[in-house]
Amino acid sequence: AVTEYAEIEKPFCRLLRFKRFSDDIDVIKAMKKDPVVLVVAPLSGHHSSLLRDCVKTLLQNHKVYLTDWTDARLVPLKDGNFHLDDYVRYIQEFIRHIGAEHLHVISVCQPTVPALGAISLMATNGEVTPATMTMMGGPIDARKSPTAVNSLAVTKSYQWFENNVIFTVPTNHPGAGRKVYPGFLQHTGFVAMNPDRHMRSHWDYFQDLIKGDTDDAEAHRKFYDEYNAVLDMDAAYYLDTIKTVFQDFALPLGTWEVDGQLVKPQDIKKTALLMVEGELDDISGSGQTSAAIAICRGVPQANKVSFEVEGAGHYGIFSGKRWREIVYPQISAFIRKHTRSVPARSLAKKQVLVTKQLQPRTITRTSPRTARKA
Repeated sequence: AVTEYAEIEKPFCRLLRFKRFSDDIDVIKAMKKDPVVLVVAPLSGHHSSLLRDCVKTLLQNHKVYLTDWTDARLVPLKDGNFHLDDYVRYIQEFIRHIGAEHLHVISVCQPTVPALGAISLMATNGEVTPATMTMMGGPIDARKSPTAVNSLAVTKSYQWFENNVIFTVPTNHPGAGRKVYPGFLQHTGFVAMNPDRHMRSHWDYFQDLIKGDTDDAEAHRKFYDEYNAVLDMDAAYYLDTIKTVFQDFALPLGTWEVDGQLVKPQDIKKTALLMVEGELDDISGSGQTSAAIAICRGVPQANKVSFEVEGAGHYGIFSGKRWREIVYPQISAFIRKHTRSVPARSLAKKQVLVTKQLQPRTITRTSPRTARKA
C-alpha cells in the first residue's frame, strides 16, 4: 500500500512524499534500504500526475518524493509572483529538507535546467550535493538540434510573448488579477506540432476498443486524461524561462545568474550525472540534454553517462513500455551504482536537524494500524 501526503506546502508547489506500507517484515527491511529519489516534475502546462507511470514504477524499488506544482490561477496575488529564480530556490529547499547526501534527483524535461542550476549553486557554496542527478529530455542547451519549440522562441521577441500569450486570471478564481501563461495555449501548441501522431494514437485507441484490447485502450485513456488536464503558469516564470533558456542560452554560455550569483555547473564534482534522450523527441532535440556532459566538466568522465532511447518520443522516455522496460532499469542501476553508504543512524540525525531548521508546514495522514512503514 502507498500513502501520499505533503511534507512541505509552498504557494506555488507542494513536496509530496509517497509512503509505502507492508505487513511483511522482510519486505519492510528491504524497503528501508531503498534509495531516496526526488522527482522534479515539469512546470510546463501539465499537472505532475502526468508522471503517474514514472512514479508508480520508481516506487517498486525507491523511496519517492515529487514536486507537485500549483495551478497559478489558484494562487492569490498576495503570495507574489513566481520567477525562475524562485523555482531554483524551491528545489534547493526540497533537497535540503530530504537530505542531499543520500538523495537522487530525477528531473523530467523542463526542470532539467533549474534543477541543474540549483545543484550547481549548492556546489559553488560548499554544500553537500545529491549523489546523482538524472536529466531526461530537457533543454540544457536549446541550440542543439532545434525543434519547433526552440524555433518559435528565437524567431519571436521577448515583447511578442509578453504581449500575445500572457493573460489575466478572471475574477472567479482565487488568483484573480494574476498574469499567467494559460495551460490551454501550451497544450494546443504541443498538439499542433504533431497532429498526425495524435490522430494516429486516437485511431489505435479506436482499433483497440473494436478488438477488445482493453489493457491498451485503458492505457491510452489514462495518458490522455492526464495530457489534456492543464494548468496555468505564472507569467514571470514563463517569460523568465523563454528568455533565459530559449533566447539567451544562459546556462551553456555561462551567463545565468540566480539572485545575483553566477550559475557554474563546472563546480559540481561529487554528483554523478545521467542524461536520457528520446530518438524521436520533438520538444527537446537530440543533444540538448547530453550537453550537460560538457558544461559539467568538474564531474569525472566515468560518472557521466548519456543514452538515447531508440524509437522514443518526448513522453516515451518517462511513460509507457519503453520507460518501464528500457529507461527505468538503467536509471535504477545507475542510482544503485552511485548510492552513498553511511550509517543509517547518522542519516536520520541529519534529516531531523535539517527539518527543524526549515520548519515546514506539514500534513500527516493516519497510517493503517496493522501495517508497518518504510
